[in-house]
Amino acid sequence: MPAAPFHLGWFGSFSRGGFAGRWAGTAPEAWANGDYHIEMARHLERAGFDFMMFEDSAMVSDVYGGSMNTNLKYGSHGPKHDPMAVIPVIAKLTKHIGLIGTASTTFYPPFMLARTMATLSHLSGGRTGWNIVTSSEDKAAQNFGIDQLPPHDERYDRADEYVELMNRLLESWEPDAVVLDRETNTYVDGDKVHTIDFEGKYYKSRGPLNSLPPVGGRPVYCQAGSSPRGRRFAAQNADTTLVSLNGIEDMKQYRVDVHQHMRDAGRDPSSLKMMFIVAPVIADTVEEAHARAARSRPDVEEMLCTLSVLTEIDFAKYDLDAPLDMEMRTNGHAGYLNQFKQWASEGQTLRQVAESFSVSSMQLVGTPDSIAAQMDEAMQEIGGDGFLITGLGNRKNIIEVTEGLVPELQRRGLTRTEYTHDTLRENLMAF
Repeated sequence: MPAAPFHLGWFGSFSRGGFAGRWAGTAPEAWANGDYHIEMARHLERAGFDFMMFEDSAMVSDVYGGSMNTNLKYGSHGPKHDPMAVIPVIAKLTKHIGLIGTASTTFYPPFMLARTMATLSHLSGGRTGWNIVTSSEDKAAQNFGIDQLPPHDERYDRADEYVELMNRLLESWEPDAVVLDRETNTYVDGDKVHTIDFEGKYYKSRGPLNSLPPVGGRPVYCQAGSSPRGRRFAAQNADTTLVSLNGIEDMKQYRVDVHQHMRDAGRDPSSLKMMFIVAPVIADTVEEAHARAARSRPDVEEMLCTLSVLTEIDFAKYDLDAPLDMEMRTNGHAGYLNQFKQWASEGQTLRQVAESFSVSSMQLVGTPDSIAAQMDEAMQEIGGDGFLITGLGNRKNIIEVTEGLVPELQRRGLTRTEYTHDTLRENLMAF
């Protein structure tokens, strides 16, 4: 018996595509002016994807080896351009696909972000969303005049208040405040626009917004926290989550845990769509797909650099063939460090962790048919809401997903064949 229909999204950033492989083409050059992502958006829209989610960061890391050189050599976490700037460009050249940009509650002034999100909502016809991050890098904080980030859980306390303020600002105009009454020369009914006079522990704002209210209500809120505090935050505030875990059992546990937090918060669990990050490797045969997967693994230095960026731990200082140090602590991505420690408890060395690490929640290597079957079985077992496809580093990868994998999913009745609504929220909540 097939699973109920599930959602598809893309997970990436406004940054370069794969630049060293045989099929790189012009992606490494075309990304910076938006052309690559516009082209990708059109393909994904034709395949019925719910949204594109642009992650972001605001620094060039020098954690690994105490230098920026390795990070910049591989282009793994930079350069990146501002996703909020490319979203309206893509929106004007598409009709249905949702577009979610990342903005940090630690660095972005709440009034400015609320105004930006309201504006993007109108430019896209209600197809935009906000990926809520608290930021996890002291190097990013230093770009904004802050020597060190607040502690991990305090960042989420601040984010709870930030979201409350965002909601108040986005609701400061009543839906029918714009009257356009030419006879009385009245554009807006001033009695339906309100100050909010918000004063919390961390933020203060008079309001109201000086922009129109968002199309169809507030934008979709996305969140990625996997730590215990991050899960509670998602349960209280998010409409969709992007989840990077290690296998179906962890995915099931995450779903059960967050749903319980939602019930505790008085929310209906069906109002949050959990999207599990996967990086499918597709070929005409299973054997060929496994060979491709083996060839495409990043080398150990590149992966350790990535792990250093995520956790702000300099893995260049450690013996590659020694067990992972279980006393490591981070004020960065706590979920990833916990995952590393889980592997270390199973006896893996740092080299083995680096060689096996992936943001993909499950291994999907095979033909379109075999991968579609695995996704079907996973959703039946997890009871989940969908997948975020990552790793589309060139045009060949995009076509393999949109013209190979998705038609097979559609044939099985697992993903949409058409959009039934106008806004991202409506499409996301349609099933």
